[in-house]
Amino acid sequence: MTARLVRITLISAMLLASSLAAPLAWTAPLDLNAPLPVAPQLKVGKLPNGLTYYIQKNRKPEHKLELRLVVKAGSILEDEDQQGLAHFTEHMAFNGSTHFKKHELVSYLQSIGVKFGADLNAYTSFDETVYVLPVPAERKQDVDKAFQVLQDWAQGLTLNDADIDKERDIVLEELRLGKGAGDRMQKVLMPKMYNGSRYAERLPIGKEDTLRSFAPDALRRFYRDWYRPDLMAVVAVGDIDPAQAEQLIKRHFSGLKNPASPRPRSYAQIPPRAGTEAVVVTDKEAGPASVLIRYPVTPFSERATIGGYREQLIEGLFAGMLNQRLSELAQLPSPPFMGASSALGRLTPRYRSYNAAAALGEKGATPAIDALVQENERARRFGFGEAELDRMKKGVMRNYERIYNERDKTDSGAHAAEYIRNFLEGESIPGIENEYRYAKELLPGITLDEINAYARRTIPADSGKLVIYTGPAKQDATVPTGEQLLAAVSAAERLEVKAHDEKAVAARLMDQPPAPGSIVGENRDEHLGTTSLLLSNGVKVILKPTRFRNDQVLMSAARFGGQSLFDTEDMYNARYADSIVAAMGLKDFSPLDMRKILAGKAAAVSAGLGNNTDVVAGTAGATDVETMLQMVWLKFAGVRRDEDLYKSYLGKQMELARNRASQPGAHFGDVLMSTLYGDNPRAPRALRPEDFASINLDRAIAIYRQRFSSAKDLTFIFVGSFDVAAIKPLLATYLASLPTPDIPVAYRDLGIRPVKGVVKKEVNSGSEDKSTVSLTFTGATDVNELEELRLSALAEVMNIRIIDLLREKLGLIYGGGMEASMTRIPYAHYTVGVTLPTGPDNVDKVVKATFDEIERMRTQGPDQADLDKVKTNWLQTYRKSLQENGYWLAALQTSLTEGTDPATILTFDKEVQNLSVADLKLAAQRYLKPDNYVQVVLNPEKAQAPVQMAAGAQKAPQ
Repeated sequence: MTARLVRITLISAMLLASSLAAPLAWTAPLDLNAPLPVAPQLKVGKLPNGLTYYIQKNRKPEHKLELRLVVKAGSILEDEDQQGLAHFTEHMAFNGSTHFKKHELVSYLQSIGVKFGADLNAYTSFDETVYVLPVPAERKQDVDKAFQVLQDWAQGLTLNDADIDKERDIVLEELRLGKGAGDRMQKVLMPKMYNGSRYAERLPIGKEDTLRSFAPDALRRFYRDWYRPDLMAVVAVGDIDPAQAEQLIKRHFSGLKNPASPRPRSYAQIPPRAGTEAVVVTDKEAGPASVLIRYPVTPFSERATIGGYREQLIEGLFAGMLNQRLSELAQLPSPPFMGASSALGRLTPRYRSYNAAAALGEKGATPAIDALVQENERARRFGFGEAELDRMKKGVMRNYERIYNERDKTDSGAHAAEYIRNFLEGESIPGIENEYRYAKELLPGITLDEINAYARRTIPADSGKLVIYTGPAKQDATVPTGEQLLAAVSAAERLEVKAHDEKAVAARLMDQPPAPGSIVGENRDEHLGTTSLLLSNGVKVILKPTRFRNDQVLMSAARFGGQSLFDTEDMYNARYADSIVAAMGLKDFSPLDMRKILAGKAAAVSAGLGNNTDVVAGTAGATDVETMLQMVWLKFAGVRRDEDLYKSYLGKQMELARNRASQPGAHFGDVLMSTLYGDNPRAPRALRPEDFASINLDRAIAIYRQRFSSAKDLTFIFVGSFDVAAIKPLLATYLASLPTPDIPVAYRDLGIRPVKGVVKKEVNSGSEDKSTVSLTFTGATDVNELEELRLSALAEVMNIRIIDLLREKLGLIYGGGMEASMTRIPYAHYTVGVTLPTGPDNVDKVVKATFDEIERMRTQGPDQADLDKVKTNWLQTYRKSLQENGYWLAALQTSLTEGTDPATILTFDKEVQNLSVADLKLAAQRYLKPDNYVQVVLNPEKAQAPVQMAAGAQKAPQ
């Protein structure tokens, strides 16, 4: 359960396309004054008591129903004695109700395959609380009971005193988990960000003293006042008959009552900003520095007409072109910032503002402010060019087409999220068929003059503004004062700007295809539905055509080698070789050239050095497979050397490393790795700023070329929406023509081994009263698929026990758990890690409770009921995964890399069903050994340093 400060607004990704899209029978031209319709496949209704419902039948995934209870009640509605109780109410939804005793609900849902946290969840924000319940839909009783759960959440919570008091510790642990530099800085910034609005006073997590001491009646009052049908919506999307869903909604929710004298549900106002102000907030543990220029906050409501939809398209085109220009600046040899964006942004459901923001590099705030202000002024004064608009239109249309093509393959959860936004924010829901038509008909008619007129009226030329700097506390001139921020903005506004210089680029990646090779061998596996090809240059291909998606092709290839082949003095060059090469472009094209050439295409390719493998990966729309293959060919055709882009890339990496060094979690991770691997220089760890001095451009290029001048021993796997006969000529052209000179294709075991025995270490870092316990069990083992399954099942059962014991019964943690893995490379071994955030006073209790549970698992094994919960969830997940391209690609690639039988992809369910309590007991004895583990505990610094913060300058009102 989470308390969210800023609403996660899942902006509708309606920006895609492809020639797969079937022509629609459109007749009359669009009427811009017409209201936007409701999607034809969606049923929206309202009960007499005011409850709204959304119902849609959707068979992706099959046999699954996504349910949501949405309440227009969040922390903004809390009374003075209720701060944090909107979120606390959400927690109590899982602690007893009319039809489910305490702990019974979660246990029941787990028994039908619903995983706590991953599936079953909820969140609370300023203006809403949303409950998420995905359930299997095969059995009528499970569906009926799921609607009963929603009904209980709506008006059936028990909320007794004992359960409320028990939950306090868990919510306080969640509050503790959120503490840190971000939280401290946020509390200073919120009153400024919201112009003194009530939003700044009602953070969803609440106040610690209130959470400790509030009267239970205050919680019950919040629930009684605000959990009422006229503020609620039920969303039901999935594999269910709409008539059945509507009947269940009416049965379970028609009886809900509104209060006799309901409190008015008002929305907090955000007052206008009277002038210009600068705020500087620093913290010694802060992450990367940033600057934000927020222009006046203005009221906003969603557009409800087709003409409004057209305005939205204009906004999107404008923002896309402006942010592309800012991206270009970030790739300069000496960039003004590490990254930047500028556009209209939503602050709350009913307010938005124009913003310009940048992540800062080593030069600090002034160059970034200059660039942000000038680039906005350039767009306002001179507008954009036809070539920019044409590229952006192509990209937007391709996005619409892809979503349209996938309209019958869209996951139910994505639909549910859209309907939640409609209820909470008024976002239009005309459906992709209509939206595709709007884009197809409206985009061509949007002119450059319209875009440039929009830029002139939207980009603020002279207005009050809030300028914010956040970053690490430093004793040097890189941290500006408020006066310096305002002076920098004022100076930037006076600078002269010229029109954007648009450089012409090539129209295509390749002027002509390479001389093709040929396919010299073919084999069909009817059981797996795959076709294997041998190409004339020795490269192999596995093809798995599917109908899981209509416009998606995934690609992967791997062979042994990777960073392990290079000596210690080259380890950083090898680690960064692929990133450095990618930062400089592809063959003859810079990254900016590539973006322009690929406008309207859906294709991406990467090539890189893993620890022990060389890997090529790609993705494409169904009509863009040739583009993806051309990119693969160019990855092997050479390297574009660009020293300026190299310096720009390396500078950003060094700045990230410098910022990372101040963060307690980063220091903890470094100590954990050094403790686990005994300071082995080749052990995995993040680079420090001084490490980058050993990276050399030409050596990094040489390493990349050494591995990717040859495609020897690569097997390319393709999964997705393609026709085998149609793709074969493309494979012969682009893959069979790849060079395959002899290179080493075996990994090297570098001898990196974890320490043995019991090793314990304490790390003191961070000023907050919070700790993290890390336990790591490792060792050599015989790896096989059955043992991997047993170990994974053990970890899943342990996670059920950890949540049940350490969280629900003892109140020692909010979240955390166990992860486990096995691998054969470079040697057969296993790793089990346990991470448990808690309070310093609870560390010993957490460690003892965890080892007590481990010992119980070693001596008694798991409860059969817990194992059954894991098995049920796995079987449901497996059934869904079998309909996903990504699952097949990963499974086929793993079988190749690890030398296992790919046919086991189809027998996983049988192996799961055969898992027994005895199997997991034996796995616990084998892998959770009390005489061989590393324990590292993060505790706060002994002497807590005061937080350094400052809020600065203000100008007279404008």
